[in-house]
Amino acid sequence: MSVANKVIDAAFESDEAFQNTLLKVIKEDLELTAIEFSEYANIPPSTLYKLMSGNREPNMRTLRQIVKTIRTIEGSEKGDFIAVIAARPVLDTINETKRKISGNLCTIREYSATSMEEAIIAAVRAEREGAKALVCAPIVSTTVEKIIRIPVATIMPKNSLIEAIETVARKIE
Repeated sequence: MSVANKVIDAAFESDEAFQNTLLKVIKEDLELTAIEFSEYANIPPSTLYKLMSGNREPNMRTLRQIVKTIRTIEGSEKGDFIAVIAARPVLDTINETKRKISGNLCTIREYSATSMEEAIIAAVRAEREGAKALVCAPIVSTTVEKIIRIPVATIMPKNSLIEAIETVARKIE
């Protein structure tokens, strides 16, 4: 069950279930603070705190905005994400699964590969799964660019992985 569906189910169950589920989803599933979530959702922080503390019941408009924001953050509403193809030790250095770049929240999805063949297969799979852009090693980037239609950025030894993700995120704007 998606995180957004958990919130919807809880809203229909009871006010207490909604409060507890929303709090858990924001902190544990999305790994955000209430302030960060309120910024993404364009909901005043005071309103969000009232909802989570039980001092206010959500109206339909606010509930829709919460669910839409959760789906956007999850990357499930449109499937928008940036794929990163690399060996597991490189992927283990990624601390974030979401990053705000140029005012937009980007989801980062990891694809582990230990050979050129696995990297090429991962690139095709990422595009099929809805990736909007791809970051990979220079040894496969030229081949991958020939077979997929999304922007590709190359991880260069002198640059950090995050810089490559930001570069490709700008290409998809």
